[in-house]
Amino acid sequence: AVLASWLEELGLAEQLAPAGLPTYVRDGDQVRWRDPLSGEPLADDRLLELDAALRSVGDDPAHGVPVELVRLRREGRLRAALLDGGWLDYAGVAALRGVSENAARFAVHKAAERRALLLVQEQGRTLVPRFQLDEQGEVRAELLAVIEPLIAAKVDPWRTWIWLTSPAALLAGAVPHELARDPDEQPFVQRAAVALAERARPTRR
Repeated sequence: AVLASWLEELGLAEQLAPAGLPTYVRDGDQVRWRDPLSGEPLADDRLLELDAALRSVGDDPAHGVPVELVRLRREGRLRAALLDGGWLDYAGVAALRGVSENAARFAVHKAAERRALLLVQEQGRTLVPRFQLDEQGEVRAELLAVIEPLIAAKVDPWRTWIWLTSPAALLAGAVPHELARDPDEQPFVQRAAVALAERARPTRR
């Protein structure tokens, strides 16, 4: 119950399942933890391991930070914000380009195959993040060299979308896609994208 209360105070209890960790059901003061794979009650030693893992970041375990759950919560909030009007479907791209929806679908996937356009899958839909297109629906030229290394490195599309539209530490807190509009700054955005892509690549043994 202590671990569950701690996570509830931090607002992180709902992030357990997305992280693939054991979850629990609360009945008053009683908390029943379940193994994520078997659904069976979690053994006491496994619960102690979970508690230690979640509190492992920080000098004092009593005030540790479950970093992975914090990251998932942040990304969840950013995803919700991006889904609120930050994307186009095929019809939206077609309207900007003045072409048929079928023509827009074909062009979108051809650009994605060339690693010139970021696409994100969400509940069976293909989303085209709006920031990467100009007013005519074409990919912004200054972003081509920024997007390509991220797609080539197979960085998670959601992570790519979030990075390109959020303040980035590698760019002193500037938003990458906005900073790239400045020709003098575009090379720095490109290098930051390459650095992110390199970190995302699997380690070769």
